[in-house]
Formats: sequence, structure tokens, C-alpha cells
Amino acid sequence: MRNILLLLSLLILISCGEQTLPKPKAYLSLQYPNLGYNILNQNTPYTFDVAKSATIKKLPKNWLKIKYPALKASIDITYRPINNNLKELLVEAEKLVLEHTVKADHISWRDYADSDKKVYGKMCEISGNAASQIQFHVTDSTNHFLKGSLFFYTKPNYDSILPAVEYIKKDMIQMLETLKWKE
Repeated sequence: MRNILLLLSLLILISCGEQTLPKPKAYLSLQYPNLGYNILNQNTPYTFDVAKSATIKKLPKNWLKIKYPALKASIDITYRPINNNLKELLVEAEKLVLEHTVKADHISWRDYADSDKKVYGKMCEISGNAASQIQFHVTDSTNHFLKGSLFFYTKPNYDSILPAVEYIKKDMIQMLETLKWKE
């Protein structure tokens, strides 16, 4: 019995060498291209600045897909001419945002208006694991309606994609601020 106690005491003393410490948190080291813009060079009823690092795919009906291959993301631009249906277009745009409330932690709206260029609308930020984190819609109230939505080609994990969302958000704000309707 004495030998067993002596052996246990010896094992306890030997095992109490180094103290185990938790590993420090690791942070992603993401590299984003420098911000720089070109004017959209497409045959569309609108124009705005687009990030130099993005690629543009023209779609039917004056729609666009602005791709960010390095970030595995895109901004989907939809255009609709107004034909006495502005109210329906606005309701549809806001309804699409509200569909994200199931996964969203918070939705914030910001009005946008530039009366000199006749650009009026809203930008919406959706925090949480929603399919789209930023959306906007703008109109001139008489002829044009444009909607933009940010999507990632991955299952949404808001904490992981937040830096990329913030990076692309700057580009979306640039789009709104430089948007011009072609007459």
C-alpha cells in the first residue's frame, strides 16, 4: 500500500511540469485589391463606377453580374423600366429584403437621394447569416428602376465574410454615388 502511494505521489510530481496554456486566437490575413474604379462601359440605360478588380457579365434585359472572383462574390444588378408600376417595384424590392429576416440578426435601412442626378432610393444592410448582406434599389421615379444585391458563393457565415462585405460595401456605395441615367 505504501509503495502504491509513493508511486502515485511520484507520478503527480512528474506530471506537474509545464503548464498548458490556451492557443491565441488566429486572425484571417485577407488581401484585398486596392480600390480603383472604371466607368461602366456597357450598353445599358445607366452607368456607374465599377471596381477595377471586378469582372462584368452582361445579362439580358440590361441586367449585370459584377463578379469578385478572389472573394467568391458578386453583385447582381437588375434593371426594370417603369411603366406605371413604381409602387409594385418598390414593394417587390423591399419584400426581397424582408425575406432575409428568417436568418438576419438585424436589418438597417439608409435612404439615398441625389436630386441633381435624379437618383432616389435605399441601401439595406443585413447582418447575420442571410443569403445577401447588402442590397440597394434606386429610381428616377419616372423611367428607371435599378436593384443591386450582394451574394457570396458559399454558405453564409457572417463572422467569416464580414471583412469582404465591408470591402464590397464601399464599391456599392461608389455605384450609388456615381450612378447616372442615360436618356
